[in-house]
Amino acid sequence: MRVVVAGLGVQGHKRRRFAGRDFVATVDPVNPEADFRDLADIPLDRYDAVLACIPDAPKVDLLNYCIANGKHVLVEKPLWAADEADIIALETSARARGVVLYTAYNHRFEPHYVRMRDLIGSGELGEIYSCRMFYGNGTARLVRDSVWRDHGAGVLPDLGSHLLDTCRFWFGDISDAFALVGAHAFENRSADHVVIANEARRPRIELEMTLLMWRNHFTCDILAEKGTAHISSLCKWGPSEFTKRMRVLPSGRPPEDSVTLVQDDPTWALEYAHFKGLVEGGAQTDLTDALWLHRTLKRLGDAVEARIAENAA
Repeated sequence: MRVVVAGLGVQGHKRRRFAGRDFVATVDPVNPEADFRDLADIPLDRYDAVLACIPDAPKVDLLNYCIANGKHVLVEKPLWAADEADIIALETSARARGVVLYTAYNHRFEPHYVRMRDLIGSGELGEIYSCRMFYGNGTARLVRDSVWRDHGAGVLPDLGSHLLDTCRFWFGDISDAFALVGAHAFENRSADHVVIANEARRPRIELEMTLLMWRNHFTCDILAEKGTAHISSLCKWGPSEFTKRMRVLPSGRPPEDSVTLVQDDPTWALEYAHFKGLVEGGAQTDLTDALWLHRTLKRLGDAVEARIAENAA
């Protein structure tokens, strides 16, 4: 499979590296390192797929161009559009052309995320009562200095999209009844700290995200009928630890199993291999998760922007 990387920023450089021998060219309207300025400038017979590492605004146009020309696409999260009808239309077109359109959420390939999904699916923990996740990095200043990143709902679509997708990865077709708990713009124009929660049904879910965590970190705590499960950090920030504790009745210190990983981030290579497998296997495009996330992020994003405006007034 021959791939073009569209958008030569941080993500684009990563995608280029992990595409390896499949990589043929880069395209970027402003980066002087890119081979081309416009995807339309690249002869169609030179590539089979595009790794789209571009801002939200041009996504739909680029995706329509790729689909119309029979090119498969991995597009960085979130799959954003002015209207969800655009996403439905993309799915319909991709299926009609036999094109794979895949929204990239590389954290699904994090080893402890997979371990948590498998544990939940096994039923070993019994009924899941509560899930709390925290995701923080220290990029507030980088975002503030960016022309296009410090706008809209800020950290919500950036890190919140990962957290919401993780909920779908672990729990399946959950309710979209998330409500805004808090939103602040401590250093940026847009929100750099957001908390959302879903109390509609079990498991209750609380998600906190921020650009103000000067040492990048992720934590998760799942409370359940027969035990608890915990993740501390990701492989890229390592060490990454997964802990399972099984409940002792009526009470007492639980037995504990723990796995600690000290390794390079495996998610980019694994996700590219997954995308390539979808293409080679002739998978049908399914944007169900993308639609759910678009709908949820749009509603919550409006609430975040309104809260930030209210706080600034």
